[in-house]
Amino acid sequence: MFTSDVAESRQKTVVLQDMDADVFEEILSYFYSGTIYVSLDKVQPLYQAADLFQLDYVKTACKKYMAMNVDSSTCVDLYRFADFFSMDNNAAFFSMVAVRSRSLIFICKFFAEVSHTEEFYSLSVNQLTEIISYDKLGVKEETIVWEAVVRWVQHSREDRLHHLPSILPHIRFNLLTSDDTAAILEHPLVKEIPGSSEVSNLAVIPKTSNPKRRIGMDAQEMLLLFRTIGTDTTQMLCYNPTSKLYTTYSYGRHYFDMRREVYTQFKVLTATVTSNNDIYALVEESHDKLALFQYIHLADKFEKKSSFHREKPEHSPRQHIRAGRSKPSDKAIEYLVEVDGHLYYIAVHVTSQSKERRISMVMKKYRYSTDQWQDCSKPSADKQPCSVVVSSGKHLFLITNTEMHRYDPSQDSWSKVTPPSPNLEPCTAVAMGTEIFCTDAGLRKISVYNIEEDSWSELPGCSGLYLKPTLFVFEGQLHVCMHNEQIYLYDRSEGAWKYLLTLPDGPWGIRGSMLPVAYMYVYNPTS
Repeated sequence: MFTSDVAESRQKTVVLQDMDADVFEEILSYFYSGTIYVSLDKVQPLYQAADLFQLDYVKTACKKYMAMNVDSSTCVDLYRFADFFSMDNNAAFFSMVAVRSRSLIFICKFFAEVSHTEEFYSLSVNQLTEIISYDKLGVKEETIVWEAVVRWVQHSREDRLHHLPSILPHIRFNLLTSDDTAAILEHPLVKEIPGSSEVSNLAVIPKTSNPKRRIGMDAQEMLLLFRTIGTDTTQMLCYNPTSKLYTTYSYGRHYFDMRREVYTQFKVLTATVTSNNDIYALVEESHDKLALFQYIHLADKFEKKSSFHREKPEHSPRQHIRAGRSKPSDKAIEYLVEVDGHLYYIAVHVTSQSKERRISMVMKKYRYSTDQWQDCSKPSADKQPCSVVVSSGKHLFLITNTEMHRYDPSQDSWSKVTPPSPNLEPCTAVAMGTEIFCTDAGLRKISVYNIEEDSWSELPGCSGLYLKPTLFVFEGQLHVCMHNEQIYLYDRSEGAWKYLLTLPDGPWGIRGSMLPVAYMYVYNPTS
């Protein structure tokens, strides 16, 4: 600008239009330091400034940050922004086309929620029609789509009413009841459309020729299990014990590592499902390195989020080299759980040699915004060999033979609560409502902890055989999956376990002491 023969080279003052002073200060600092700090509130103006000044590194940093921070609260805004700048057809993951595509996936997933936001009402007509035309819209009823269109039109009625005839063909009338269809045709907005008889024609098209169902209409609650034996240890089983429908997914074929698509295989150590129905898996990349993966439902693939190093236990018995002395052993049980909206990694190490046994714990919190892990406080060590971790709402609980510890994430602190009855030897636990159910490896009895009352009670179990059970909650009822892959339902009114079924196409493994349950979009179910 200053060295070529343009008007600015002859001016004492150059005005940068639509450039915020704070943003320019960040850019100017980058010129000298080579470092840029990105945050959610300034990532878009920073990208615009970088685009103006042709700063490719800053643009890439902004695109990476946007891609990592797409969620239900940001997806519409980032979709609109990325749509404007998506003329860059770079095939790399960190392109605006990829940010736009990722944002669209989240809009489809949270459509019922985001369609009530101001950002949604600011969509253009082309953006709106693109969204509602998707098969992968996560809605249970087509009326949700129609109601979203009504709100969008009414937000600026005079300017948008004339777009309604081009929007209505994307409403799938074959998925509506006759009463719902009649209500749409009688809606005041439709009545105002010139030539509204054309809308009536849309509603009477034979149902066999209309578009297919939205994917959200066929979502089912399903158990998630992973292959443990055989050559293909990268299969995930999604199973519904009620309908007996299931599907298997070979998740090791490919995944996104946030830069490129990678074809490889990985073995899941443990997995969890968050309150937003997000599936996260912990993967062993190497002996001392773990990676976090997220399953993107509507994209039907796993995406690598971050990696971190395994920490060794704090207590390690001394090495003995004299003949006849056993070598120390270290057994770790690893958990991935959600507590109060945040993801935590917990490893409970049991190190032992001869009669000496110690427990130590590693605990880390995952920060979604930065894709980083941070250390958390740990409870005091316990010498009991059996322990289990369970999450319930806003707290995390560690249950041992003789103690129970509660973690408060808001304070990053642990406290002791009422312990279970002696000799519980906890093997598995699950939370349901305000109760935590816990049992041993033989399912001899069920110990029940009331969170609100800080008290324990007991329920009948099964025989004292070594069943290695895993408790889980499905459709609001307590279930257990045995080591032999048989599933039982607990009938609390009768105080008895009832056999339901045996898992198909085994063997399948349960990672940790919990069995994840998620709402899954079933693409090719089998019965």
